Amino acid sequence: MLDHILSILIFFPALAGVMGFMIDKGSIRAYGVAVAFVEFALSLWLWFAFDSNVSGMQFMENIALIPSFGINYILGVDGISLFIIILAAFFTMIGIASLTETKNEKNMIITLLFLEMTMIGVFSALDAIVFYVFWELSLVPMLYIIGAWGGPMRIYASVKFFLYTFAGSLVMLVGMLFMAYFFYQATGTWSFAILDWYRLILPESFQLWLFAAFFVGFAIKVPMFPFHTWLPYAHGQAPTIGSVILAAILLKMGTYAFIRFSLPLFPDASVFFMYPIAVIAIIMIIYTAMVAYAQKDVKQVVAYSSVSHMGVIILGTFALNVEGITGSVFLMIAHGVVSGALFLLVGVIYDRRHTKLMSEFGGLAHVMPRYATIFGIMLMASVGMPLTINFVGEFLSLLGFYEQSHILTLLAGIAIVVGAIYMLTAYKKMFFGEVTKDENRNLPDVNKRELIALIPLAIITIWLGVYPKPVLEPINNSVEAVVQLMHNKSTTEEAKSRIPNVSGVVISKTSTREAH
Repeated sequence: MLDHILSILIFFPALAGVMGFMIDKGSIRAYGVAVAFVEFALSLWLWFAFDSNVSGMQFMENIALIPSFGINYILGVDGISLFIIILAAFFTMIGIASLTETKNEKNMIITLLFLEMTMIGVFSALDAIVFYVFWELSLVPMLYIIGAWGGPMRIYASVKFFLYTFAGSLVMLVGMLFMAYFFYQATGTWSFAILDWYRLILPESFQLWLFAAFFVGFAIKVPMFPFHTWLPYAHGQAPTIGSVILAAILLKMGTYAFIRFSLPLFPDASVFFMYPIAVIAIIMIIYTAMVAYAQKDVKQVVAYSSVSHMGVIILGTFALNVEGITGSVFLMIAHGVVSGALFLLVGVIYDRRHTKLMSEFGGLAHVMPRYATIFGIMLMASVGMPLTINFVGEFLSLLGFYEQSHILTLLAGIAIVVGAIYMLTAYKKMFFGEVTKDENRNLPDVNKRELIALIPLAIITIWLGVYPKPVLEPINNSVEAVVQLMHNKSTTEEAKSRIPNVSGVVISKTSTREAH
């Protein structure tokens, strides 16, 4: 079964979703939770069976699809993708379990199961065409979730989300086709296998153009400034579960793809664009933090905060060293946990008051002490307080980029302080002081269903902040292999000097599980 565990993880939710059409409406919630729980248990089994000492791909599957064009169904997982897959399975389970009563609940749960298939497919695919198919398919369920269950401007938000990301994906597809063509020119055979492409060393001029093509698709998905304008609308209009999945998992597709494609395929171009991208990342951190401070809607505060933290992930990724990239991957997981929890918490108060305006609240700590405590823990994690999960990722990301530029790292560090200001201000407005609105005096505190979703997230936030080694170690081993590959493929002196030579990295092929 382990030989095909990735295929099972990908297609089990979709198969269960199809069967869900035969389940009656009264039982669909229990059915959805059961399916998502089994999927999460399988992802934990994947972690248990994963060999942390192997930096290469494991649990590989390879089935020919269109051999004449080198298109194959290739799957594999390493330390970089492992925990994002687990996170996707975890948040799908949490999301279905925490769903409030909604119209067409059955359709929502089935849509979430199909979305889970596409997310895990993206993080498992090692063939560019298979990756692209899952990447594009992920747009459809999210488009439906925003368009069918969103707010008053849901159609505008969903169409804008679709058009932005689809347009970027088309440019990325052109880059993929050119990569396959260059591989054909070099070897005489067609291949869309990412691991095959890793063996190809391109001239710097080709790398620059191909890097730009991939960059457009990935940057819109992150979203990086100035491509970020679709995100506040998507978050603002999406239902709670839509915002949770979007922030926790879907945005990570872009940052993950930078590490899987852009860095190892185009090391010279990555060095060439390092400083421009770092400047964009710092603009993301500062600009969106300032915009967040000006918001009156607490959900928009969390949305812009999410973009700001994605800037730190980008900065760590383009540190182009082990510390920075390891920090950025860890911060992807941390950001998913914390931002997902914050959107769930906003959903809790919206269900009770049907408003997200901070001016409508005040003194909630007196009325909802458990809610205020969990919100406070997640807020502290969001601002990067030591001994919380975000601190580990942000510290490593900034430490990595400090080796490239002291000044830019200082700017990014100061900008993170601005994040603490707007988050603490929002918390003060909502939770401290006297209860001034009569509607807030008798609000019920978080119930058992909501605690089942929120308490595990709070535990993970503290646990991985205090003891991150179980997650950091597998990530670090795989990142070392990526950095060593980049160093070996660098063709310019500038790139050789910027990308460290990680000695002693051995990618054990005999330890990987390959399908027969």
